[in-house]
Amino acid sequence: MTWSHCPVSAAAAEINGMSSTPVIDVERLNLAYGDFHAVKDLSFQVERGELYALLGTNGAGKTSTLETIEGHRTATSGTVRVFGQSPRDRHAVRPRMGIMLQDSGFSPDLTVKESVRLIGKLTRRTDTVERVLSVVNLTRKAGTKVSQLSGGEKRRLDFATAVYGTPELIFLDEPTTGLDIQSRDDLWDTVGKLREAGSTVVLTTHYLEEAQQHADRIGLMHKGAFYREGTVSELTRTLPAAIRFSLPATAPAPPLQAMRESDGKFLIETFGLQKDLHTLLRWAQDHAVELGELQAGPTRLDDVFRAIGSD
Repeated sequence: MTWSHCPVSAAAAEINGMSSTPVIDVERLNLAYGDFHAVKDLSFQVERGELYALLGTNGAGKTSTLETIEGHRTATSGTVRVFGQSPRDRHAVRPRMGIMLQDSGFSPDLTVKESVRLIGKLTRRTDTVERVLSVVNLTRKAGTKVSQLSGGEKRRLDFATAVYGTPELIFLDEPTTGLDIQSRDDLWDTVGKLREAGSTVVLTTHYLEEAQQHADRIGLMHKGAFYREGTVSELTRTLPAAIRFSLPATAPAPPLQAMRESDGKFLIETFGLQKDLHTLLRWAQDHAVELGELQAGPTRLDDVFRAIGSD
């Protein structure tokens, strides 16, 4: 199954000639619910054509932040601009953005085709239902009621309504939940083509490997503020790389400082992965020692995520 190519919309085609104004500009955003301060002095920007992942621990404030950017919530203080305008100006901003929520709540009695057509009319973007359904491989389900769709098919319908008309800004909230591996690959292939057409994408997901693979930059929230922000490389190099291996009981001590883990394996943490791995392999060769279950690699995004609770 392959999802179809997304053509360049007229609005998206003009993006290259537009100013360098960020698509999203958040400055000192604060959101409070009574005595609870959900978002604290948060500032960041999303540039045109970027795929920006806004991630965070549960209760970090990312949902409140996104709802404000999408125009669904009013800031307690601070400034939020989308395309240089207030996101509360729905007439100016809403037609230019597509939103894929975790659960869009379509009427179960509407068909797939009726649901997409309804969203198209509400957003006032130009497209055809047939093209959008072909993009997400739901053409054969056009006459099927939403209530009769599988979980994965409903998720593809959510995606279809978000990308109707190839909007300039697309919010994807847990886009691949419930999708099989092939459907996930197809969705990301379509997202890539949307970006080629000029779309900017904001992603929230619990699948950190997807954020690591696809995001240009990541904002990692914790307790209402940024724990860290930057590219994947900038985030992961703040923690050491890891070398893990096991040794025979008769082996001499390793040449580098290593911790013994609970499963008996050795762990070397290093900011000089290539140099230390070379030292270890040379030592193993010189002493005729087999490094069992050898694993070596840079820090992953999930390691950065786990480090939040330890700081």
